[in-house]
Amino acid sequence: MAITGAITGSGTGSVAGPGTGSSAGSSTRPSTPSGSGGAERGIVVDGAHRSFGSVRAVAGVDLTARAGAVTALIGPNGSGKTTLLLMLAGLLVPDAGRMTVDGFDPVTEGYAARSLVGWMPDAFGTWDSLTAREVLTTVGAAYRLSRADAARRATELLDTVHLTELADSPARVLSRGQKQRLGLARALVHDPSVLLLDEPAGGLDPRSRVDLRVLLRRLAAEGRTVLVSSHVLTELDEMADDAVFLSQGRTVAAQTVQAAAAARRTWRVRALSARSLAAWLTQVHVPWKAEDPAAPPSDGAGALLIALDGEASAAALLKDAVTAGVAVTSLAPVGGALEQTYLSLEEERR
Repeated sequence: MAITGAITGSGTGSVAGPGTGSSAGSSTRPSTPSGSGGAERGIVVDGAHRSFGSVRAVAGVDLTARAGAVTALIGPNGSGKTTLLLMLAGLLVPDAGRMTVDGFDPVTEGYAARSLVGWMPDAFGTWDSLTAREVLTTVGAAYRLSRADAARRATELLDTVHLTELADSPARVLSRGQKQRLGLARALVHDPSVLLLDEPAGGLDPRSRVDLRVLLRRLAAEGRTVLVSSHVLTELDEMADDAVFLSQGRTVAAQTVQAAAAARRTWRVRALSARSLAAWLTQVHVPWKAEDPAAPPSDGAGALLIALDGEASAAALLKDAVTAGVAVTSLAPVGGALEQTYLSLEEERR
């Protein structure tokens, strides 16, 4: 998904009137009716609930996703992530609670809210007989873009998601990863100010995952609100600014990725002599444990696990070890910052 195409507009530009289109280079987003919302940027969720019969899918979610930032929505299967995104997209009505999208209520101001939202579900449903280009122009027409603007936008986005060569192929021939890329293009057709992405990296190859990360960072830098759900937590470390953790339908934690990286977590330190490393750590009063409890540190190369408070502490320890003559070969966190925060919550899996 090479990022070669231009995405017009910044998410805050001028708005084309319904059905009239816009001049080249201006925003292609359809106009929204005037209402009570619009003043508050980003996403705000306060006490959201949604049940399906006796199953409480969302049981008290509080969330804030800032404009100009990527917010990660993290939780195990069944934690309510998809149900929450469907409510924000205006596709489900909450049983209780308040939520706004750029100041608009998806329930009472549905048209205004939906016109600002780009929604990408975890499974891409499409019309298999239509070509990739026709899928995008059809969605553009649904958002009241003119035929010329919809065609121009489709060409730009097919280039952005690296599907130009398949633009006129029927959607049924696309692989899962290619359909995911087309799904992202579809979510961007109307130049939304808010993006709701449910597992957008599913089925993507490594190169496309990198391109997705670059694109989402770029969209956030343009002032858009990006809320993304994913199980690939190490990927979110590099993509997200903020994180909200869900479990059993409720919010259990929220923090910035920067704070997660600075928190105390487990690091793996490797040296040419694990025994010498263990002796030095003991001497400087740094608790350690063997990576393999059944194999005590030996004179050969090996790794030990230690707990450190962020990168500054890691840098200081590495400097002291080198000064003391300990042949350290590597020092790195055992897992990503968000992954360790998630595991530390010790919430029961459903």
